Amino acid sequence: MTELTGKRALVTGGSRGIGAAIALTLADRGADVAISYERSTERAEDIVQQIESKGRRGFALQANGADPAAVRHMVDAAVEALGGLDILVNNAGTFRHGLIAELNLEDIDTLLHVNIRGTVLTTQSAIPHMSDRGRIITIGSNLAERVPFPGLTMYALTKSAYHGFTRGLARELGPRNITVNLVQPGPIDTELNPADGDSAAANRSMMPIARYGDTSEIASVVAFAASPAASFMTGSVLTADGGYNA
Repeated sequence: MTELTGKRALVTGGSRGIGAAIALTLADRGADVAISYERSTERAEDIVQQIESKGRRGFALQANGADPAAVRHMVDAAVEALGGLDILVNNAGTFRHGLIAELNLEDIDTLLHVNIRGTVLTTQSAIPHMSDRGRIITIGSNLAERVPFPGLTMYALTKSAYHGFTRGLARELGPRNITVNLVQPGPIDTELNPADGDSAAANRSMMPIARYGDTSEIASVVAFAASPAASFMTGSVLTADGGYNA
């Protein structure tokens, strides 16, 4: 499938896990892709090489999602490298676990700055460069709608903020036919949340499809949202969690 041929995409946090799968899937569908990363330089370079092996242009840009100046510079660099921007995937994020009564200020600020402020600033910086009929897709979490265990409150708060952000931005950008949608993964097999990890059995017990998802399954949802087939869908929430929140 090459429905994204000629499109230019930026995937934040694209050096590993779900972000890497999204970047490679968009390239498979025909897009040139820039990814941002914070520390994983070698992994980012490997993803770029894989993108280029598919006959697409690939770029890796370092940025700390908690640094507003770095975020803006990263977006500008991506636009310059790609020659414009058609697709933005806000995937960069961070996780902290802890009871609200015990969570320290540094962890609270990190969650707010990376997950909320970083996403807002990335999008704000990208909007002037977005082509009409562009796509903005944010990667959230099914924990935005259900918090099954203690210690997830602050993380869930940051992900639930994407609901208002997505719906409000869909209203703002609708006149330009730019769609804005939210993808909410459930348990996905990654380094940070492995299918054989300490919480895996508890998670699977809550899922009608009792397995962890693969990163490619989330990437496929994102590719759909980025495609012409989703041109009439905006302000929507797409949850892929094996039925966790059913």
